[in-house]
Amino acid sequence: MHLIAYLHVALTRRLAELRRDGERGDSPVPTAVIIFGLVAVAMAVTAIALTKANDWMNAIPSHSSP
Repeated sequence: MHLIAYLHVALTRRLAELRRDGERGDSPVPTAVIIFGLVAVAMAVTAIALTKANDWMNAIPSHSSP
């Protein structure tokens, strides 16, 4: 019984402490927008690098037998 009373008091105290704290951090929406932007930039850089590499590989002359 003492354990249940202790847990009840601890939980009540922690919830009251959380309610008093007005600064709870930033919303997850700006973080998601930033992550989406970074993924878009990474995809663009990868596409550009792939295009440049393919152009470079296609510019290599073919082997011709002597």
